[in-house]
Amino acid sequence: MDFFLKENSDFSAFSIQHLWVVFLCICFGTFLILCTNKQNKRTQSIIGNIFAFSIAFTVVLGTLVKIYKGNFNFQEDLPLHLCSFLGLTIPLLSVTKNFVFYEVFFFLIIAGTLQSLITPDEYNYLNFPFFRYWFVHAGLVIFMLFATFIYKMRPSIKSVGKSFLGMQVYMVCMFVLNYFLGSNYFYTNRKPNATTALDLFGDWPQYVFVVELFIIPYFLLIYLPFYLTRKKN
Repeated sequence: MDFFLKENSDFSAFSIQHLWVVFLCICFGTFLILCTNKQNKRTQSIIGNIFAFSIAFTVVLGTLVKIYKGNFNFQEDLPLHLCSFLGLTIPLLSVTKNFVFYEVFFFLIIAGTLQSLITPDEYNYLNFPFFRYWFVHAGLVIFMLFATFIYKMRPSIKSVGKSFLGMQVYMVCMFVLNYFLGSNYFYTNRKPNATTALDLFGDWPQYVFVVELFIIPYFLLIYLPFYLTRKKN
């Protein structure tokens, strides 16, 4: 148990380790979607709920483990970073099948959480933090693909604006919270310590404004395959 909970820095981004982890996530997501697609709607809904609540439970469990180990820090370990927050709230989409939730979550997860798989900021390996990070982040991406192919949801051009608006509301809330807590949730005060795409956008506060400028074109790029498919149909 101590080995499983003890943190390390044995993971190397952009290495064979990284590639096989991503490969396994792709295999798991493909297997889950293909197998679920053969089931009836009731079973599909049950599988989706189990998957979504498993992601949320893992987020909560990660916080509880920090408390258990005695190194919980409210400035860093509350589940308020975007991916953790989305992990907590993803059951709302699974249970309600509400299209607005899908619209907002889709672009935030594909644009943001997917980037966390490409440039991970977690360097633990084969321990609980490692499995928590990859199950939550990869799980969110897989679940949005699950909702797209199993629940038959598709974003529209209006979804881009709704997701952007949802991001602004979340960012303002984090700015306010960070001001009072002295924290850095959603990286509004400084970039993460690990190498990420934010390193391309300059120092604070420049990278915040650059992301704001690029986010809608990025969302539109993600939407492009859906637009082309609709146009063809």
